Amino acid sequence: MEGLWKGIPPLLVILTGLAASGSSSQILEGPKNATVLAGSEARFNCTVSQGWKLIMWSLNNTVVLSLTPKEPIITNERFTSANYEVDGNFISEMIIHDVKLTDAGHIKCSLQNSDQDGSAFLSVQVMGQLFIPSGDLEVTEDEPRNVTCLAVGWVPLPDIVWEINVPVSHSSYSSFPEPDNPQSAMSILTLTPKGNGTLTCVANAKGLQAHMSAAVNLTVVEPSLGHFNGSSLPTWAIILLAVSFSLLLILIIILIIIFCCCCVSRKDKKESSYQSEIRKSANKKAKAESRERKISGDENYGYISNEPRTSNEISALPSKSYELNVPNQLSPRQPPPEPTRSGPAPTPRPRVSFMTASPKKVRNVTLV
Repeated sequence: MEGLWKGIPPLLVILTGLAASGSSSQILEGPKNATVLAGSEARFNCTVSQGWKLIMWSLNNTVVLSLTPKEPIITNERFTSANYEVDGNFISEMIIHDVKLTDAGHIKCSLQNSDQDGSAFLSVQVMGQLFIPSGDLEVTEDEPRNVTCLAVGWVPLPDIVWEINVPVSHSSYSSFPEPDNPQSAMSILTLTPKGNGTLTCVANAKGLQAHMSAAVNLTVVEPSLGHFNGSSLPTWAIILLAVSFSLLLILIIILIIIFCCCCVSRKDKKESSYQSEIRKSANKKAKAESRERKISGDENYGYISNEPRTSNEISALPSKSYELNVPNQLSPRQPPPEPTRSGPAPTPRPRVSFMTASPKKVRNVTLV
């Protein structure tokens, strides 16, 4: 700052003197547009005819460098000058050291007391960082894989390309700016590798012969059991399979429970029907024996068992009334039976018949 203030009074004196004396020089050729990287140098030339008294350089309408025929007047150490003579004409060159992004703008070369000037535009580009986040890769052979390259802090955004030094069956890439960061770009490479090699991401600055690169090594391994047809299952497919197997297991358990319940129910029904059939068979057998006894006449209705009777059997006996009939007594209307053979007649056995009021059962008892 002290050097800047020290240079201002002499500059005012010179400008005042030149304004009084005038100038007959003119600008023959002004500076040209330039694009440089931040941190580098920018150079601009201005060609004027002989007889000039003062040349002034300005950046965005601010004088940053002045020249007299004797010496330059430097007000900022980042702005210096170089002088040349070509075919009798004077060439003034302004050099901007350590160009910053804020230096971008209009550059003007002008002469004191002259309406002529020459102007140009300075473009400043910033090369940021370039990297591949995944680092070195290990992929399965013939398995499609995406590789991402990021360019961060670039002004303007670079052009990103890929150099593929890997045997592949397919490869493609696309580059686009990140929506949340206007100074960052992303490039995604999709390839199906068949062997080992190197992948290089190259970012080229626009309008300049400047680039930056980032490389990673790619190693190919054989497919494992976790891959199907050379491609691994994505996460959503694994989750879907797990849920499907869980539902299938639950369904199998439910079916097993239903099957067991049906088997138990059928078994109970079979046992119930079996017991019913046994009872039916016993009833049929009892009825058949009863009919056979009635037909054969061997049933002795007068037989009384010595075994104690149950209450049910006692209640089944006739309780209202009964009649005693002797079958060997003949009715007065029937003629006596004729003897069929000679000899003494057998002694008749009286038969007692108990007639109950209930029609359920009639017992004939033979008395000896």
